Amino acid sequence: MKLPDSYPIKSSRRRFIHDLVIAGSASCLSPTLLNGCTVMTQQHSKASSSEQKNTVMDQALEIFSRTGPEYASSLSNHGPMAAEALVALGRHEAVIPWAERYKRKLREQPEARNAIARQEWRTALGDFNRAGDWVAFFNLELKENSWRSMLGEWLPQLAPGLAAAAAHGLLRTAHATRSLAQMDTALRQQELAQGLAYWAARYQILPLTLKQKSAGLKPSQAIKQVKTLPPEQRKGGLISTSLRQLDEFPPFAPVANLVDAEGDASRFLSDLTETFAALYLANPTEIFSFVHAVTGPSAIRLLLPYVKPEETPDMLRYGWQAAAGLYAAFGHAPAADTFKEVEQDRDDLIDRSVAARDEHAVKFTEACLREYALNPKPVYLLAARHAADHWA
Repeated sequence: MKLPDSYPIKSSRRRFIHDLVIAGSASCLSPTLLNGCTVMTQQHSKASSSEQKNTVMDQALEIFSRTGPEYASSLSNHGPMAAEALVALGRHEAVIPWAERYKRKLREQPEARNAIARQEWRTALGDFNRAGDWVAFFNLELKENSWRSMLGEWLPQLAPGLAAAAAHGLLRTAHATRSLAQMDTALRQQELAQGLAYWAARYQILPLTLKQKSAGLKPSQAIKQVKTLPPEQRKGGLISTSLRQLDEFPPFAPVANLVDAEGDASRFLSDLTETFAALYLANPTEIFSFVHAVTGPSAIRLLLPYVKPEETPDMLRYGWQAAAGLYAAFGHAPAADTFKEVEQDRDDLIDRSVAARDEHAVKFTEACLREYALNPKPVYLLAARHAADHWA
């Protein structure tokens, strides 16, 4: 996909008004008074923002507390995830109206029917009929352990199946974890249980050649060796259905071993998300799939603080495998190597994603901006702008 030389992003009206207010204040006050007033304003603003963030997030979780993990034809419930992303983007005022509107399409939460025994949990992996049982299981785990220690135990256990439901179990867990790290409340712990339960209930592993030495590549190098499923073999449908077709595609099995995940985890994830943001732009007919190839690996970044160092490489390798699986199942064109720097404005990108009123635009923009802050490459901003315009 060839991008135009200029891909302008207009300045935010919010930023312009903010600058006018600051400039007007500065022209009316003496330096001493201004400095004192500035400190007071900043302190008040930080306190108000933090209080608003925590209040709004729990209000949103209350709205979604009795909704199930899926709706319609096995589509994932994005409500809690998108609400948390809006909070992270600083758009607190948009959270409750969005949540109330989105809730109308959702189903009720499934009931727990048959308790999952601690020693037999593996037998229930991937059984969506036991989604309610999985929620009860993780709620019990949270009663017996701190949420941090529980994550440390269960993230490595669930990592091989992080492609579950197009990585939405992983994503929901990550958003819940970031929210819990801000404030520990009963609603946020319940949301963590919901995320882990969805991950376990839709657990899906991809083909893997075991005990094969790593090829030592970065994701941006390894992607060039990933073969794609021939168009005539693609049956369409849900992302998870398309990923299952890789079970009968022998070239995919060695893919997980192409990358070297033993080094700097943050750099690995930056290279991975940059690679797939470029593939998102290169495959405009498959952007719905490639959104998850960016947001999924980016979600791993939020969870790494709770993973032991010796278990981190496996988490990264499975994240790469899931993203590569999306490319193998849906990819048509390779990504461009470089992207031209463009005029940009963070607030405008956020405004566009919120105006689009679509959960994917919001979550994708939040992930792209978070990745851009660590790895300032224009491809993230181009991808976020494209998503907001696509879903507008």
